[in-house]
Amino acid sequence: MLKSDRYRHFVDYFSKHQPEAVTELHYASPYQLLVAVILSAQCTDKRINQVTPPLFERFPDPASLAASTPDEVFTYIRSVSYPNNKAKHLVGMAKILVDVFNSEVPADINDLQKMPGVGRKTANVIASVVFDAPAIAVDTHVFRVANRIGLTNNARTPLAVEKQLVKYLPKETLAIAHHWLILHGRYICVARSPKCEICPLTWFCKYYEQANTETALLKAEALKVKKAKDAKKKKASNAIHKELAKRSVDKR
Repeated sequence: MLKSDRYRHFVDYFSKHQPEAVTELHYASPYQLLVAVILSAQCTDKRINQVTPPLFERFPDPASLAASTPDEVFTYIRSVSYPNNKAKHLVGMAKILVDVFNSEVPADINDLQKMPGVGRKTANVIASVVFDAPAIAVDTHVFRVANRIGLTNNARTPLAVEKQLVKYLPKETLAIAHHWLILHGRYICVARSPKCEICPLTWFCKYYEQANTETALLKAEALKVKKAKDAKKKKASNAIHKELAKRSVDKR
């Protein structure tokens, strides 16, 4: 299947079935989303949504967070991954937001990356979600699903994935395509055991196609037979060791 066809099928399916896909992070302002996305690095959205309500109550705006200390912020985010670093990043981010950007979250991706804890992925999330910019953030889900479906080829870095997606996806779908890929990767195309049996994309998915070729099926069957033989040998070996141990006890 041509790459252009995969992209067309991908956009057609999700445009019809998830036309309103949005982030699962809870927020009420660009500032809150920026905080939540910084916290979400290598952590689940569910955990972040549990942590942020008291955090936002204590620090309702950039000024209050900038006036705090990493030690105080830590007490609110201790249950997330890497809380020490993230506490430092949040306070540093807030200070720059206040001093440089007049407490307003900037729309420019380069400006966003001037703040601690804000890499290209986070900057792209803010730009696309808050400002509807034609940008796409690549996290582990986006990276995995894009490669599996066949939207990208030999893309070994997040930036390489981003460049291919930006090149081939219709510009107006870039922001929402980020959520399509994340949600699909979070609930169906999971990392270790993708749920291909319930996936609606298998008919044009490169991963599924490769996994279900005649050769792949034969290899899977051969592996199944080998595992059965190994298990039988192990069982026989255990029985022998058990009998020898029993005889040794009887001699005593």
